[in-house]
Amino acid sequence: MSGTGSRQANFTLPGDLLDELRHSVPRGEQSKIVADALRKELKRLRFRHTLERTFGAWEDEEHSELGQGTEHYIRQLRRSSRIAETGGR
Repeated sequence: MSGTGSRQANFTLPGDLLDELRHSVPRGEQSKIVADALRKELKRLRFRHTLERTFGAWEDEEHSELGQGTEHYIRQLRRSSRIAETGGR
């Protein structure tokens, strides 16, 4: 990301969308609404891209402790920590 501050962008929006923006949002707040929506959508796209890029990276052979599922694994961890806290009693 480049520096802070605002810069003007020039792009085209569908007429109905622009009309609704102008009708629903005061003139001084329109840029903020568009920036917020764009920021949210870009975050969603980055997340989706990350999921697509990393899908399948977790190999079952490397994490056999999760073979019966994460819920079972977490229950085992909790059980073993309770045993350690009580000194095996």
